[in-house]
Amino acid sequence: MATTSTQTHHQVRNMAVGRYLDTGTAAAITITCGFKPRYVKVQNLAATGSTSEWYEGMADASAVKRVTAGDMTVPTTLGITVAEDGFVIGLDTDLNVTSEQLSWMAMG
Repeated sequence: MATTSTQTHHQVRNMAVGRYLDTGTAAAITITCGFKPRYVKVQNLAATGSTSEWYEGMADASAVKRVTAGDMTVPTTLGITVAEDGFVIGLDTDLNVTSEQLSWMAMG
């Protein structure tokens, strides 16, 4: 049996964590962390408990999404889009909910 492993030679040079609570109208959320993330994880801390993760190489607005019931999907819209100095959390209705707190982590 052959095993193929791919790995980049970059070390984690930057890491940022934070929380976000929006009490206004639901909209895409821009997080500025000062570097281009290679990995992003966002968790809704309220009852919905949804988690989305974006890995380097994934398309814009996509994520690996897990909801409270344990279902896992890979949406290709309304997910996470990485930028040169941070990322944008899309309007996913399980994750980005008005008046529900999000906790996020970005590594680059």
